This record gives sequence, structure tokens and C-alpha cells, in this order.
Amino acid sequence: MKDRCLLIGDIGGTNARFALATPDRPGFHDVLELQCADFASADDAISHYLAATKAGAPDAVCLAAAGPILDDTVKITNNHWDISAAETRADFGIEAVRLLNDFTAIAHSIPLLTENEVRTIGSHEHWSLPAERFDVAILGPGTGLGVAGLCRRGDALVAITGEGGHVGFAPENRLQTEILGVLREKYERVSAERLIAGSGLGNIYEALVAIRGKTGPRLSAKDIFEARAADKLAAEAVDVFFELLGQVAGDLALTLGAVDGVYIAGGIAKRYPKILEDSRFRSGFESKGRHRSFMERIPTRLITYDQPGLLGAAYCVLELSS
Repeated sequence: MKDRCLLIGDIGGTNARFALATPDRPGFHDVLELQCADFASADDAISHYLAATKAGAPDAVCLAAAGPILDDTVKITNNHWDISAAETRADFGIEAVRLLNDFTAIAHSIPLLTENEVRTIGSHEHWSLPAERFDVAILGPGTGLGVAGLCRRGDALVAITGEGGHVGFAPENRLQTEILGVLREKYERVSAERLIAGSGLGNIYEALVAIRGKTGPRLSAKDIFEARAADKLAAEAVDVFFELLGQVAGDLALTLGAVDGVYIAGGIAKRYPKILEDSRFRSGFESKGRHRSFMERIPTRLITYDQPGLLGAAYCVLELSS
């Protein structure tokens, strides 16, 4: 009997990555990254992938997508795709279709990661999760700010899914309050994602330009990171960005009771691990007033594994197709 064709995808605001899951264990192969803007829909992109890899018709599909799952559909928060499980079932003539939030998929990857696929941020050295019971949180800045949780109780592994990146931004010092004031002139509501994402770093830089009475063009996150050695405002923006990431990560740990660790995902942190390590991230994380000693005990770890969303989707598609 031929191996089942188990198609998985990790779809963000900009890119969509597809692969075939291995049928006997959580793993994948034949990864292809596509630009979402090049396709009218996710199913068009899937058809392109299947043709490009000569994979044949899928037996099961599991798609992780950057948006909330409502009534078995997802509207990608930062692009034009609407994905419907019912439409995908009809388009490909299969019943086994599952949609996940992209950070739900990343959450499911956490127990599968090895010591070489995470990097501790802070002073904690021991990283392995307890075998029978744990509670962790995951967040990551990229096109947006993704958030999730994961808990294990014996054999039960449960992901906690939400849209935590859209909670209201809460400043914790005078400069952050001034940044919030600038951004309130631009946005009806200032969420955490307005600062802690690729476009959010641009917002921080723009606000600092206004606060310092300077002038300058709107810069992308990549431009700001590249300019930080020569541009004091760019360096300050990066410092504020990672401090805010730490603050929100700490809030998430308190909210979910993530005593076994907070994992950082997303392309921005992964591209600049040394800057993250040397930043005020950890001080922002621990600075929780009466709960500082509690926070100091919680480890924070950067996911360095290349495709945690696909790995989590590979785990979930095996559950779907079993």
C-alpha cells in the first residue's frame, strides 16, 4: 500500500509554506514556500504545490493559518485569503481537513523540539519539559504577533488558542507612555501587535522620531536593524521593541500560569538572537512588581528550529488521519 499523502501548510500574512507529512511519525519533507499575494486562495496555492511536487491527490490536509478559526473557517489577519475547511474538502474530494491557528501548530511542536533546537534567553540552563505535566506559553513577532499556550496532563496534550497579540498595549514607563500617545494619533486602538511585530518596530521608530523632534523616512524592520549601529534612534527602537516583547511575554506567563517556560517564535527574534539575548527582554519579562521572584524562576527560550509550524501541523495531521 502506498504511503498516504498528508498535506500540511503553515500560512502567514506574507508567506505560505507547504510540505508533506511523514505517515509514521511527526515529520515532513518537500517544503515549498510560496508568496500569498501570488495566489487568489489557499486552495489555488495547494494545487500549485501538488503539481510542483507531483504529490498526487491528498488523503488529508492540515493547515495552520495566522488568524482565528471561526465556524471551521479562517480569515488571514494580514492578507486577502479566506480559508474554509468545507471548500477545501469539496475542492479536493476529501473529508480529512483541519484548520489550526498558526500558533496552535507551533505550540504542538514544543514537546518535539530537541536541546539543539531551542536557545535559552536568560540564566536558566535546564530546559527539558516534565514528562507528565507542564504548562508553557508561546509568542512570536513576525508579520503580526502570535500567542498560544500548551499544557500536558498525562497523555493529554492541549493547546490553548487565542488572539493574545491583539490585547491592549499597556506602557510601563514614561517613554512607553509617550510612544503610546504618538500611536493614538494614528490608530483608533493601540494593541500589543501595533508595537511588537515587523510593522510595530517601524511604529516605535516613527514615534521616537516624533518624540525626539527629528525627521526621517518610514523604515522597515529590516532597515531599522541594519541601521542600528549608525542610527541612535534605530538602536533605541530595537531596545524598546525587545523590552516590550519581554513585558508582553511576562504578562502571558502570568495569564496562563506558564511556569515551565515561555517560548519565543517568529522570524524577527530568530534572525537576531544575540541582540535579543543582550537586550532588556529578560528585565521586561521579570519586572512584575510583587511577582518578580515568581517570574525569575520561569525560563524563556527562543525556538531556533526552522519550521515549528509545519512540525506542529505534521503532529496534528497524524491525529486527523489516524
